[in-house]
Amino acid sequence: MHFAAIYAILPFAVLLRGNLKEQLRILGSPACLEPCRAKPIGLAVPVRSKFIRRSIVMNQNFTVRKLARCAVVAALYVVLCMALQPFSYGAVQVRVAEALCLLPVFGAEYIVGVVLGCFLANLLGSTIVDVIFGTLATLLACVVTYKLRNVRFKGLAIVPSLPPVLFNAVIIGIEIAVMFPDPSSSAPLWLACITNGISVGIGELISCTVLGVLLVKIVETNTSLRKVFLEA
Repeated sequence: MHFAAIYAILPFAVLLRGNLKEQLRILGSPACLEPCRAKPIGLAVPVRSKFIRRSIVMNQNFTVRKLARCAVVAALYVVLCMALQPFSYGAVQVRVAEALCLLPVFGAEYIVGVVLGCFLANLLGSTIVDVIFGTLATLLACVVTYKLRNVRFKGLAIVPSLPPVLFNAVIIGIEIAVMFPDPSSSAPLWLACITNGISVGIGELISCTVLGVLLVKIVETNTSLRKVFLEA
């Protein structure tokens, strides 16, 4: 039994420091062959890169619960867009799913869920141009909303609701004017951008500043919903 154990560890013994014979003698001793309980080993690995350190911390904080939230939010966004399709696409739109853009006030993981949902909804119901620019507008809006998550006006998340309105009004307004011009209109491009931007902005104002702020208020004042949306 002792010799079998010695031969089993022989290939690894060359990696050890010091006298090889002495190490084999110690490893082949009865005390070394006694059953032992595994103990957790902590490895101190110096990481100089700030990006890697932040990635490690982010991976540790990104729990299964948060991953599930992302999936649920993405699915909910797509379902709302598909169910309310006549109102969710086009120059004049009130995309109710955009109310979910306020969810990043509860955590950064909601950025992933909302952006993924927007990407999939545009992929299923719109053009490739909207897939690119619509998703970009939602990403920028969610990031800024997250940065403003602690700002409140009379207890309401009105300020965090403004980035989705502004980014979509500008980006989608220009997108519609440039990529989908109205052939019956003789208005200059800049006026078409402003007109479409105002139209999109009003829809976003209803979705985010009205419905989104209401959603945040309901979650913040309901203990059960707070556990669902905020627990790590």
